[in-house]
Amino acid sequence: MAAAAPAIIPASALGRGSRPAPSDRVTVAFIGTGNQGLNNLFGILADERAQVVAVCDVNESSPGYWNGGIAGREPARQYVEWHYAKDKQNGAYHGCSSYADFRAVLARTDIDAVVLSLPDHWHAYPTIAAAQAGKHIYGEKPLSLTVREGRLMSDAVRDNGVVFQTGSQQRSMANMRRACELVRNGILGDVHTIQVGQPSGTPDFGKVAHRHAPEPVPDGFDYDLWLGPAPEAPYSPARCHVNFRWLLDYSGGQITDWGGHHPDIAQWAMGMDESGPVRIKNARGTWSDHPLYDTANTYHFEAEYANGTTMVISTDNRHGVRFEGMDGWVFVTRRNQEWSSDELWNAELGSDAIRLPVSDNHFRNFIDHVLAGTQPVAPIEAAHRSITIAHLGNIALKTGRDLQWDPETEQIIGDASASGMLSRPARAPWSLEALVSG
Repeated sequence: MAAAAPAIIPASALGRGSRPAPSDRVTVAFIGTGNQGLNNLFGILADERAQVVAVCDVNESSPGYWNGGIAGREPARQYVEWHYAKDKQNGAYHGCSSYADFRAVLARTDIDAVVLSLPDHWHAYPTIAAAQAGKHIYGEKPLSLTVREGRLMSDAVRDNGVVFQTGSQQRSMANMRRACELVRNGILGDVHTIQVGQPSGTPDFGKVAHRHAPEPVPDGFDYDLWLGPAPEAPYSPARCHVNFRWLLDYSGGQITDWGGHHPDIAQWAMGMDESGPVRIKNARGTWSDHPLYDTANTYHFEAEYANGTTMVISTDNRHGVRFEGMDGWVFVTRRNQEWSSDELWNAELGSDAIRLPVSDNHFRNFIDHVLAGTQPVAPIEAAHRSITIAHLGNIALKTGRDLQWDPETEQIIGDASASGMLSRPARAPWSLEALVSG
């Protein structure tokens, strides 16, 4: 690894808070180079203060990603070297290393930050291990597979003093921030209801849903490492890459896939980045009848807060977030916003108004805060609290019961079987408890 490492001084050697010169950029490694991994790669490469020095994925290269497309560590490495070669007089660049095992990346002392773009069941272990290795982290949403994982992840980031940016990029959208500031400053009056609309179904994003029967593991794919902490299961293309999100062993379906987006904006608006609801109620849904896919097709549940506000998360709602207050309402999506009156949306906020962090580029915001050693716009504790709502919604759907939730202790009150779903056992050797205690 030492021989392969590019001759770049890591920003950590320059001291936190300094802005490195172009030749001394923040050194970044990508762990997970599939669907979102490649999108994240393009975003980081656009920042001149970052230098991508390594890519890592259990898959060398194959189809089965978004729209059946090809991805993996080799396409990612080739793209990085093509990108940097454009600035070389000789048109060549060979400074990006490639790995199949994330542990080899974390062992490199010349890497400042990692971007984790992995299936949900692989979010917790690498995050904790990266924090313990002193790496700053850009980690994808949904933050965790379980509530317990999220708590351990957030604690590890805090205890090791690293920066963590969650890929909940809606916090870097001006209209989302504006809506949240209107709520925070009481422009809508007391907000009694927040309507969150999310997608339904189990779409065949990878064009492989029909290939659900066991098949031989393809060359160049470490399927056992892909499974990692999840239960053993035979390989099939329908299980992996992008469609993994429709299996409860690896994800939580549309509930968690979007739970790091719209409910996160609702939490931000309510000032609940370190708290959450006290009750989950009225859960109902339907389930996929695919031979492998077992996440909810349609769903509805309500998160009730101690102040009387209710967040309704439902596939019946219009896609987006609608804040309903005593004095008016605001509806926001990624590309649009609507309001009950122009006066409300255009209301002037005074000099003493609550102002939320401003970010117009989620990736640059991450690098900004790596250099400054400060908290980015989408910190890990906020991501943990937001995705907890989605996890509780799935638990309520599976049990068919309302849940009393204590956001202080992060425990379900008076329901032992539901409480057992706040965590899951991990296949050896991927125990989080052993990792954090070791």
